Amino acid sequence: MNIVIIGNGIAGITAARYIRKHSDHSITVVSPETEYFYSRPALMYVYMGHLKFEHTKPYEDWFWKKNRIDVVHDYALTVNHKEKKVLLQSGNILGYDKLIMATGSQMNKFGWKGQDLAGVQGLYSKQDLDLMERNTRNISRGIVVGGGLIGIEVAEMLHSRNIPVTMLVRESSYWNSILPAEESAMITRHIRHQGIELRLETELKEILSDSNGRVRGVRTSKGDEITTEFVALTAGVRPNIDLAQKSSIPTNRGILVNSYFETQIDDIYAVGDCAEIVVTGEGRNQIEQLWYTGEMHGETVASSICKERTEYNRGILFNSAKFFDIEYHTYGSVNQNTVGEKSIYWEHPDRRRSIRIVYNNNQVIGFNNLGVRYRHKICEQWIAEKRSIEYVLEHLSEANFDPEFFMKFEPEVIALYNKKNGKSLTLTKTRGLFGYKKFLSTLPASI
Repeated sequence: MNIVIIGNGIAGITAARYIRKHSDHSITVVSPETEYFYSRPALMYVYMGHLKFEHTKPYEDWFWKKNRIDVVHDYALTVNHKEKKVLLQSGNILGYDKLIMATGSQMNKFGWKGQDLAGVQGLYSKQDLDLMERNTRNISRGIVVGGGLIGIEVAEMLHSRNIPVTMLVRESSYWNSILPAEESAMITRHIRHQGIELRLETELKEILSDSNGRVRGVRTSKGDEITTEFVALTAGVRPNIDLAQKSSIPTNRGILVNSYFETQIDDIYAVGDCAEIVVTGEGRNQIEQLWYTGEMHGETVASSICKERTEYNRGILFNSAKFFDIEYHTYGSVNQNTVGEKSIYWEHPDRRRSIRIVYNNNQVIGFNNLGVRYRHKICEQWIAEKRSIEYVLEHLSEANFDPEFFMKFEPEVIALYNKKNGKSLTLTKTRGLFGYKKFLSTLPASI
């Protein structure tokens, strides 16, 4: 069987790796971005001087040939799904038996005047990184438009080179569409503490041009004009469906797929950021644009192609990020404001660390930590087992990432819960590293 994968991001490459693991099928991966797979989240550290680009590649360049995965550095122009052929920009044509589209995302643009000026860009690809390197030389200030995870990355990148940064965020507090109010307030304070000029409830109105077609400034929704030579548009990303649309593969916001990642065209699949999973009866389909869900998409579609038709099951939601030096970890359901949802929220006096445990009907459904690292496997296990809030609090030390070396805040969390609820809970005996390993041995292999 001849399998062609368009896109060499985490979803496409995971599909290729697992297809090879399960079979001897012919595999060809096509990408115009880079010849070999790299870690997209690591791009910022190349700009900051912490890594060289070659350090972002999880596999040596010889890995692909050794594992009989052909890599083609080219641009896919169209897919002829009647003849099962992919036309490349080079003029070459690839035939396929199965096609996996993993075309990723592209930055959002909202029709701003001046959005296509020189010095205005997003940050998604290796080409974007190279462009940012050129665009930020000898600039006096950078403007970051948008208040999400990409925006904070760009702000940190510029800050690492002592470039003054202004962030324009339409919300009243940073990332408050995702973070609960207390955590959002903490991150808002922390960004400003770094010296970033954070303008809340402020939107981009217009990007101003100089006489050479380069950006010279921006005008905000409040009428202010800010001088700048660089504007980063980081107001989210959208599925890259250009190839699918040109090839008459049905799309909506993304490439429409069922829960098996099958498109409406026989033998064509879509995975990763570009896929829009049709969810019957929920009123809104599902687009997942996280690194770990991309891995799961790739593994699932490989199983369907090589073994048996496999339905996707994301399981318990997980995500992590960094806001400068504050780590963020979230597990399960947080800030959904569902009926009956409650939480216990503890914040350290330094206002840089917090723990939130969310529960409903006495069952723990989520964790949200800033500056405190908990073990993913244990938090996920407690949620899956529908453990009670009091059980989790009494065993909270088991989630501490490494009790021997990390500060312990569990007694303070329990004391707060006891005070609010008139209880007298206490921690069970704290487990050391050996005890944690023993605990892990009792967990089901599927977790």
